Amino acid sequence: MAASSKKRSLPWCHATPLAVAAALLLWPLVGTAQAPHALTAAEQHQVDTLVSQMSLEQKLAYIGGTGFAARAVPSLKIPALEMSDGPYGTRSNSGFPSTTYAAGIGLAASWDRALASELGAGIGRDARARGVHFMLGPGVNIYRSPRNGRNFEYFGEDPYLSGQIAAGYIQGMQQQGVSATVKHFLGNNSEFLRHDSDTEMDERTAREIYLPAFEAAVKQGHVSAVMDSYNLIDGKHATENPYFNIDILRKDWGFQGVLMSDWDATYDAVGAADAGLDIEMPTGKFMNQANLMPAIKAGTVTQATIDEKVRHLLSTAVSYGWLERDQRDPSIGFLDKQNQAVARKAAQEGAVLLKNEGKLLPLQKQSLKSILVVGPNAYPGVPVGGGSAGVVPFHLVSGLEGISDAVDHNTTVLYDAGLPTMKNLSGHMILMTEAGGGKPGATLETWSNVDLQGAPASSTIVPGIGLEGLSLASLIGNLDSALATIFSSPPKAISHRFTGYYTAASAGKYIVILEDSGEGSGNRVFVDGKQVIDNWKLVRAYQPHISLDLAAGPHKVVVEESQTSILGGHLGFAIVAEDKVVNKRALELAAKADVVVMEAGFQQESESEGGDRTFSLPFGQAELIRELSAANPKLVVAITSGGNVDSSNWIEKVPAVLETWYAGQEGGHALADILFGAVNPSGHLPATFERRAEDNPTFGDYYPEEGTRVVHYKEGIFVGYRGYEKNHVEPLFPFGYGLSYTTFRFANLSVQPAQGAGASASFDITNTGTRQGADVAQLYVTEDHAKVERPAHELKGFERVDLAPGATRHVTIPLDARAFSYYDVAQKRWVIGSKNFTISVGDSVASLPLKAALTLASTNVP
Repeated sequence: MAASSKKRSLPWCHATPLAVAAALLLWPLVGTAQAPHALTAAEQHQVDTLVSQMSLEQKLAYIGGTGFAARAVPSLKIPALEMSDGPYGTRSNSGFPSTTYAAGIGLAASWDRALASELGAGIGRDARARGVHFMLGPGVNIYRSPRNGRNFEYFGEDPYLSGQIAAGYIQGMQQQGVSATVKHFLGNNSEFLRHDSDTEMDERTAREIYLPAFEAAVKQGHVSAVMDSYNLIDGKHATENPYFNIDILRKDWGFQGVLMSDWDATYDAVGAADAGLDIEMPTGKFMNQANLMPAIKAGTVTQATIDEKVRHLLSTAVSYGWLERDQRDPSIGFLDKQNQAVARKAAQEGAVLLKNEGKLLPLQKQSLKSILVVGPNAYPGVPVGGGSAGVVPFHLVSGLEGISDAVDHNTTVLYDAGLPTMKNLSGHMILMTEAGGGKPGATLETWSNVDLQGAPASSTIVPGIGLEGLSLASLIGNLDSALATIFSSPPKAISHRFTGYYTAASAGKYIVILEDSGEGSGNRVFVDGKQVIDNWKLVRAYQPHISLDLAAGPHKVVVEESQTSILGGHLGFAIVAEDKVVNKRALELAAKADVVVMEAGFQQESESEGGDRTFSLPFGQAELIRELSAANPKLVVAITSGGNVDSSNWIEKVPAVLETWYAGQEGGHALADILFGAVNPSGHLPATFERRAEDNPTFGDYYPEEGTRVVHYKEGIFVGYRGYEKNHVEPLFPFGYGLSYTTFRFANLSVQPAQGAGASASFDITNTGTRQGADVAQLYVTEDHAKVERPAHELKGFERVDLAPGATRHVTIPLDARAFSYYDVAQKRWVIGSKNFTISVGDSVASLPLKAALTLASTNVP
């Protein structure tokens, strides 16, 4: 149950006037919406009456979902409460389109609380148009490593930034009468083994890094629902973990809303029931009458526990007025122009200009006769990564379309994909069954077990190496029809081995590429008897690839695949000469064009829920960038990704680089706006971009220890920029970094202690350039002589400031006691170690020109 309207206004008390004004602009959008409110005595009586009128059988049925809804109870006039993914928009389970936003890590890169609220409100409006009660977002899991296949849904590596963006998003959405659902609680910071990996972290790390964004969602955003994750935490599945679900979430933070499972994330009926789970999704596979009725009779689960779950669901429904009105609002259109504008604004503000050597950008339209738009993501565009976040837009604006729309008839926009698709490569790869010839194709052996044991059930010759399978991406278009089959089907046990011979035309480097369906499958590749790709037990990447030196002549290729569920079994495989992968036509066009814009990055097949991704760009893209830069030095690279990529072998050759993340349906327009200077880039990195994969603080401990499923968070609190500074490793681009077409100056820092253990910091920021632009003022706290190990800098305040040329803004950032605290495990509370701190202000953790000493009036933490 949400807090009262008076309490809900508190998070805005410390916001800037600009943020308050932006938030107030949302009020006219509410219409027939009802924001959540504290229940009156009469409403509480209504809930109690409904609970008392339900039979135990009805209650046990009610705490199991019906696909994407909490079930209706017609006899008591309780409607079904509809749910929908996801963080990027209101995804229809039947595939109907919706506004697709630049959410997740791109939204965090805006560092704009007011924009987060606008975007949340936009998704809320889209949900009301479709009759959705619970939106299944935002996701706030911390970015530990760029390899996590779901980073694109989340808000980056810093807990404070993540919490602030989440709170704005939640407030905007819930003002529309739609519940947000913050997820995935807790420790779901990788996708390679998400049902079975066991996250092991110490309590200080949990409290300081992985819990604060959820805490802000509850205390500041007043979120009405929380979703438990798939993984285990310290040996217990999240849905069976009373310490986090009850002791912290309910007792410490005062959460009164609905705690739901992720889809198929419940593993034990009694364990989940007693650990605080309110509703099992998508159905009551475990929390059902057959399992819980005997437990209640035996006393291992009490009826009061069941009543409490029902009460949480009904109290939330009453707080929004869902029992009294139709959730579908006919005054809101399915295709909302106001929401389209928000989608474009989010794509614009989130883009981060990483490099602009020689001031190549902004491009001068009047002097350009031709532009080449090239790359796998240039057309038709990639609005969002793969998995449950996969919203289908009404119209997707690609980079090709956006740039074409932005220029006049005097400029010719050229296009080439630059690289073949995986399907094209696989279809044209020639294999033989024997080294000396044999028959065309490969030998496919099939087993009715998952580990290729015994004699194969069948053996046949097939044209190439590949299986259609059933991937998550293929289901998103009509999830309603597939859901019952997926979650009701028994485990599958099948494995395959493909054996064939690939003949290298000449000695040289060759790219070996695998594509799989992630969760539910395992696969590995051997070339000439040596294993070169291993996804057998962990889905390390959806589309791994490796460069090999091959001699001229035949090479034995073996690809093995296993499948354990109905979801999975997709497989693609190809080998291509590295010097043949780039389309020569693209290079010819590049040489003739005035400027080249390459759209690089991932797609739903290579970055997705259910598996991780490569640190390198997908196959062939690094080669394409290098060859384009040789053909035309005026090259701009725009990257679509959920985090950093390996740019070590091409970034020095490229003058301009933009990180555009997954920019939603308006990504092409936003890209053109920035390229041509209609919009000044203002995004700042919400995650550190390392030079090498090995530089990341989690590199050595990201995967489970050999022979176990335990992932030790050995870096502790030193994740992200905290870890780079501790390890004295200079990243490629630091946390908070972002370039602009104008320049800014920080000055006049004044820090004053407040009553108690708080303080306030004031400073000026001036636009010293010639263009309108926005910078992100960032405030970091350092304890001068800490008695316990603490980070060199911790982000504790920020403000996005938009300024005209020559203009100055005076900014004040309040700091409460928590800003100076660390979590003392022995005392089980937040403490301040000493009174002396340094306050640093600038526009990245590595650019902090203002510093001031602070002596707190008190070290008491309320």
